[in-house]
Amino acid sequence: MFNRIAFRYDFLNRFLSGGIDIWWRKKAISELKELEPKFILDVATGTADVAIMSYKQLKPEKIIGIDISQGMLDLGKRKIAKLLLNDHIELQRGDSETINFKDNTFDAVTVAFGVRNFENLQKGLKEMLRVLKPEGKLVVLEFSKPKQKAFKGIYSLYMNTVAPGVGKFISRDSNAYQYLNDSVKAFPEGKDLLSILDNTGYTQTYFKTLSLGICTIYCGKKGNNSPGS
Repeated sequence: MFNRIAFRYDFLNRFLSGGIDIWWRKKAISELKELEPKFILDVATGTADVAIMSYKQLKPEKIIGIDISQGMLDLGKRKIAKLLLNDHIELQRGDSETINFKDNTFDAVTVAFGVRNFENLQKGLKEMLRVLKPEGKLVVLEFSKPKQKAFKGIYSLYMNTVAPGVGKFISRDSNAYQYLNDSVKAFPEGKDLLSILDNTGYTQTYFKTLSLGICTIYCGKKGNNSPGS
């Protein structure tokens, strides 16, 4: 599915969010500012938006982006080459639930709008914890559902009707943006996801809601006694 919509993915992200998705990503990346990571893994990197923004904001030595969609990666590689960032950002075909790196490799792991697509959420979270260095930090950016009653109706109309309709018209894929709505509805969020992070072995977990709860940042660290330490 992601291969099919790759050619319109960036445009639809900007269009359907009114461009606010760029701000969401920047806010998520800013959670790593104090850590000053040198080696970052961007999981479900897609077309490398977060990888590129992370380099611009944090200036790490190296960012590795992994994704299972070759179509997305091909577009991401072209963006990176155009920006002359090949020495700093490397994209690889990779599965978030079987990450092909050794324990304690990365200072930070990011994943934007990807964890709800994991076939096995806990397995993916454990893999990201494994490859983090002790005291390394995970930052997850994911869609969520607003809690304010006055906003719920507008949000529901948009997600049930507008986004799937526009997505189908522009990407010519009838399932992709209906899947977006369905996956957001099914995904654990807020304290529920924080509890999963805690049970997986992350420490110092917290979350921050953005834009009336449409989007949420989740963070956790790898303790010195966590698995893979």
